[in-house]
Amino acid sequence: MNSIRTLAPEDFPPLLREMPSPPKKLYMIGSFPSAENMLLTVVGSRRHSDYGKEAVESLLSGLSGLPVVIVSGLAFGIDSIAHRTALRYGLKTVAVPGSGLSEESIYPAANRELAKEIVRAGGCLVSPFEEGVKAAPWTFPARNRIMAGISHATLVVEADIKSGTLITSKYATEFNRNVFTVPGSIFSSQSAGPHMLIRLGATPLTCAADLAEALGFKPGAERSETDYSDLSADEIKVIEVLSSPLSRDDLLDRLDMETSKISSLISLLEIKGLIEERLGEFRRI
Repeated sequence: MNSIRTLAPEDFPPLLREMPSPPKKLYMIGSFPSAENMLLTVVGSRRHSDYGKEAVESLLSGLSGLPVVIVSGLAFGIDSIAHRTALRYGLKTVAVPGSGLSEESIYPAANRELAKEIVRAGGCLVSPFEEGVKAAPWTFPARNRIMAGISHATLVVEADIKSGTLITSKYATEFNRNVFTVPGSIFSSQSAGPHMLIRLGATPLTCAADLAEALGFKPGAERSETDYSDLSADEIKVIEVLSSPLSRDDLLDRLDMETSKISSLISLLEIKGLIEERLGEFRRI
């Protein structure tokens, strides 16, 4: 893990300096994204449903190529899904754990490798706590306040009515930041929080285009070009063939390679976040 830097208030990210009573110090590993980016905090239940997972992946995948950074709390559940989805689709991500940033302290321990992956991908870890502080009930509300203060908007995906997740949206409202949420089943307790937020004025999102628009990006907004410079010649062939979406059978027909090799290439490109399978067809991301 990279070394921990201590930031004084004058070095804080711009939005964090605007919030009432900002922390006196901030600790960071990695590089904070440039000011040109839009920061979106994504939070939700640790006990997420398949629907919640799919909602996060679908919404964030639509931001690929846009100057958006995903902020979350490194926790199990929706937080981890948000970080991993951002990494998969080439979005920078910022983790704000409910602990200090020493490797022994980062919580949860099972996500310490994810924390390293975030930093390696050009993102960062941020904490208001000294490096050796262990996660405790009092650290999470303070962490949630930082996540709301650091971002332009907060997205809540699944939360029961007493969930600590809603603390983040409460702070976002207090800081005059936008709050978005995902409607859910009326039969699920995990939808109670989002539905309450909608009644209070949060923006409901039903697709990736809703999220991009809510963040201020117009349809057809210019996206950064995908960098294929580190791909092998065979991976480039797959990318070139997928100039338009193709079924697996059509993809196999177009490529003069063994089926096992094509399957391996497809898996590699999916892991790299360059292609995806949707509705039975492979397509570039």
